Amino acid sequence: MNEKIRQLLDQMAVLEEDLRQAVREQEAGVLSQIRGKRVEFEASILDAHRRLKTGLFRWVVTYRPQNFITGPVIYSMIVPLVILDLFVSFYQATCFPIYRIAKVRRGDYIVFDRQQLQYLNFVEKFHCTYCAYGNGLIAYVGEIVARTEEYFCPIKHARRVLGRHARYARFLSYGDAADYAARLEKIRTGMEPKDPKA
Repeated sequence: MNEKIRQLLDQMAVLEEDLRQAVREQEAGVLSQIRGKRVEFEASILDAHRRLKTGLFRWVVTYRPQNFITGPVIYSMIVPLVILDLFVSFYQATCFPIYRIAKVRRGDYIVFDRQQLQYLNFVEKFHCTYCAYGNGLIAYVGEIVARTEEYFCPIKHARRVLGRHARYARFLSYGDAADYAARLEKIRTGMEPKDPKA
């Protein structure tokens, strides 16, 4: 990787951290605090949330009919999602230690905190739980697959690829065969967990 690309990647990392900090500052204005896995709102905010909650009967009466009709199709996806979760988690648990790849922390991707929002009724919280699991799982699986790709074949594609993972930017250029084996080993060594037990 040439120096200009390395500098641009470093600048992107700094900008991403600045963006994360700005989002954290904006979210701090919501008058809540995170204590462990629990989000705690000020009493006045909780009261306002409770007043905004749509009752279950009113929610059912005003709910869009197409959402009721497609609900069984959407929720049937839980079966392949759980199977994917089991297989990918088993793969990571068994193979990552052998390859000396740092494991992906599931809790960093699958987060269930919307149930604490008092302005959501039971069904809305159920929907949010399903979406948090599905999207979190796909992100979790994506990171496991990205680390696998980085270990086995960290080579960019010849054509532009949409939806690239964050690790892709540091992959080796397509067709750049000089010292491939040595550079591949350097990438693999850099993936090792900081804690040898991880």
